[in-house]
Amino acid sequence: MKVLGINGSPNKNGNTVVLLEEALEGAKKEGAKVELIHIRDALKELNEPFCTHCSSPCLKVCYKGTLLEEQFEKLAQADGIILGSPVYFGTSSGQLKAFWDMTRALRSEKALFDTVGGAISVGASRYGGQETTIKALHDMMFIQGMLVVGDGIKEGNVGHQGACSQKPAKEDLEGKKQSKALGMRVVRVAKSTS
Repeated sequence: MKVLGINGSPNKNGNTVVLLEEALEGAKKEGAKVELIHIRDALKELNEPFCTHCSSPCLKVCYKGTLLEEQFEKLAQADGIILGSPVYFGTSSGQLKAFWDMTRALRSEKALFDTVGGAISVGASRYGGQETTIKALHDMMFIQGMLVVGDGIKEGNVGHQGACSQKPAKEDLEGKKQSKALGMRVVRVAKSTS
């Protein structure tokens, strides 16, 4: 089993990463190999970091031979993907949206079809748009044909839709616990559906 954590934050050491690392620890506990991907690095390489829908189907011209292509290949090989984003005006970060918009070729290839997905979100306050952000992440994964999970392990609460936290995430013990449980749930569902 291979599980990827996708850091949709512009910060490589911020609150989103704290929770993604917890989720990946949970996935490791279930026996998965894990990797954390920082999408900001790949987007910085591109001349145009947004999908312009230049061809249909997508010919991957804008990212061929780049780190983004490598990251998309990793997504296609993953058994589980956990998307993480800070809350920006009640939804995902622009970086995550730009990254996911460019997964059009993966959708054409049905490369993420039946891949198990989970979502993590961090807001500035306890009720700072985390659930609406998670809903946006779920929609992104649903459109790829992924199997999206939320609550549902016997040992701990994941949160109804996914793991939510408020900053500073390193001090939010409940958010960290939810994230770890989400990582475990992703692997368990991936194992049962593989």
